[in-house]
Amino acid sequence: MTTATAHTIDQLSLTITHETLVRSSLAATFQALLDEMGPYNEGQNHARMPMVLEPWPGGRWFRDLGDNNGHLWGHVQAIKRPTLLEIAGPLMMSFAVCSNVQYRLTEVDGGTKITLRHTALGLFPDGYRDALSQGWPQLFERIQRRAERPEPIRSPSHEWRNRP
Repeated sequence: MTTATAHTIDQLSLTITHETLVRSSLAATFQALLDEMGPYNEGQNHARMPMVLEPWPGGRWFRDLGDNNGHLWGHVQAIKRPTLLEIAGPLMMSFAVCSNVQYRLTEVDGGTKITLRHTALGLFPDGYRDALSQGWPQLFERIQRRAERPEPIRSPSHEWRNRP
């Protein structure tokens, strides 16, 4: 016997919004965002999970496992330094049809406000929405620590391939 299951749009879609204040300049906060999404990225339980983020339109965001192995997480859809970074792609969700993450940075009294909007469409396993919403605050805490230091940490040099 075969059973068909119909899903509602609410079951198939995901929307997460999050805002945080970083007590640092727009430029330092934007660089901290690039660093924390790239070479200083962390996975669950603070496990190191360095990524490559090519910060230009069409640039890739991927995990390089060496020997031409890895995982593509998305492409830079839009970048406008130092106020916007938008990435589109599967974004670590093999069950998502499409996903978009947008970071908007705005200068405010006392520093920089980062507004995250993450939208996705696909089949999400039970509990996934809750687990995913826990990861964003950890990223923002790392961005805050990096950007708010008296002397910002310099990014490691990257051997990115030249842009096409």
